Amino acid sequence: MPAPLHEWNLAPKEAMALQSQLAKRLEMTDRLAPVTHIAGVDIGFEEGGEITRAAVVVLKWDPATAPDLSVVEQVVHREPTRMAYIPGLLSFREIPAALGAFEKLSVMPELVMVDGQGVAHPRRLGVAAHLGLWLDLPTIGIAKSRLYGQHAEVGEQRGDWVPLDAGQETIGAVLRSRAKVKPVYVSPGHRITLETSMAWVMRCLGRTKLPEPTRLADRLASRRDQRK
Repeated sequence: MPAPLHEWNLAPKEAMALQSQLAKRLEMTDRLAPVTHIAGVDIGFEEGGEITRAAVVVLKWDPATAPDLSVVEQVVHREPTRMAYIPGLLSFREIPAALGAFEKLSVMPELVMVDGQGVAHPRRLGVAAHLGLWLDLPTIGIAKSRLYGQHAEVGEQRGDWVPLDAGQETIGAVLRSRAKVKPVYVSPGHRITLETSMAWVMRCLGRTKLPEPTRLADRLASRRDQRK
């Protein structure tokens, strides 16, 4: 794991200021190693939010069999929640447990897909972007709902998409990942462009609206009896 970026015990105003500083360190260009493994990350809460639960699933990437990717490793990590729920600061609430899960992995991925926002965030540091800086890995945010930005109506067919904009800046894309099903919100996190992010999401789509890495992480996270 790379060196720690910062402390977690911050007041909300300090955390917001730190987000703006860290966002300047994001790389919005493609810097990916050859991809042989992709991780999906999903983060949830238990016991009324007192416990954060992070699920990470690592899949082997084989273009010949995609999107039927084989699971290489999966872990669930639980720890006490560090910060109360504050809109826009979810990464400070969620990432500590995600880092704990990555520390348990024996196979590190070259690409990480996160159930959450990348730069489609008021201060351009959603959970996928923030996690990408901590791991120093290319990350993509795939969210089920919009946090920030505006967009036009998206077409009804699989693969249709429109830009997600904040003023004159494009911060993501609204993608119809399954025909006539609510779209997903794709935004780059770190070390990857929006164009490449979209290409990887489309490559990993199976029969549902979510790409396989985050779908399987979501499924693993929902198994409340997991104690790995």
